[in-house]
Amino acid sequence: MNFADPPRRSSTESVVPMINVVFLLLIFFLMTSSLTPPEPIEVAPPVASGEQAERREAVLYIGAEGTLAFGEARGEAALAAFVAQAGEAAQLRADGRVEAATVARVLRQLAASGLPRVELVAVPQ
Repeated sequence: MNFADPPRRSSTESVVPMINVVFLLLIFFLMTSSLTPPEPIEVAPPVASGEQAERREAVLYIGAEGTLAFGEARGEAALAAFVAQAGEAAQLRADGRVEAATVARVLRQLAASGLPRVELVAVPQ
């Protein structure tokens, strides 16, 4: 009878480093991939020159306290500068905490000044 301890097996390699590499590769591919769907067809936009090429979309900002801002101008001066520079493409970006009455007042002032169209930018929840 042999009462000696059975020989021990040699320890196997750990799989933890391999799991770490797999997770690093997963993170790499997630960070470098684009999550937006591709465009249905490829479109090359036209190139504009002249006066229309230099015109940018005018954006009037309303802060949480109701403060108007356009470029460097603030308050009623911002409203006047916005009306003078805005053309067909005018946007109004209001803070989500501003009162609706303030936004309505500014929109009425813009309509009275003769702007044909002002888009109110909102973020969906």
